[in-house]
Amino acid sequence: MAETSATDEALNNYDFTSSDAGASHTFPMDAGQIRKGGYIVIKGRPCKVANVSTSKTGKHGHAKANFTAIDIFTGKKLEDIVPTSHATSVPNVARVDYQLLDISDDGFLSLLTESGDTKDDLKLPGFPEGFDEQLRTEFDAGKTLIVTVVSAMGHDQVMAYKEDTTGN
Repeated sequence: MAETSATDEALNNYDFTSSDAGASHTFPMDAGQIRKGGYIVIKGRPCKVANVSTSKTGKHGHAKANFTAIDIFTGKKLEDIVPTSHATSVPNVARVDYQLLDISDDGFLSLLTESGDTKDDLKLPGFPEGFDEQLRTEFDAGKTLIVTVVSAMGHDQVMAYKEDTTGN
């Protein structure tokens, strides 16, 4: 009878029941295909491209794309230079609207999902400046609010809100 190694033991006891759908946080795209208004990963952060300029091929090879982009979660400006023929990472960005049910004293939001469940793991965002106070003020005034949550690279953040005027 063969002995079981620690690796075999770990594989045999691994719990596969809780996993994501297999979707990657990013996908590759040639740098030359990314345009202003698109998304790119710079320094490990998901960013929206604010400006792209390209330089011609020179003595030492490839044309280069110079990206100026804004981190979608912090608003910080980041820059990167990538040869246009090389692949770079583009984040999978998703937007979902939820009805805001409650805001706890410690800043956590209770959101109603489309399936009728609640999502309680998001905190009031600090970006942009004063956004969290505006959202709390509108909610405390008794308005029914719909918040837009942006998800990218394993991070979720409330990015916008509007009043629900449908009367539901």
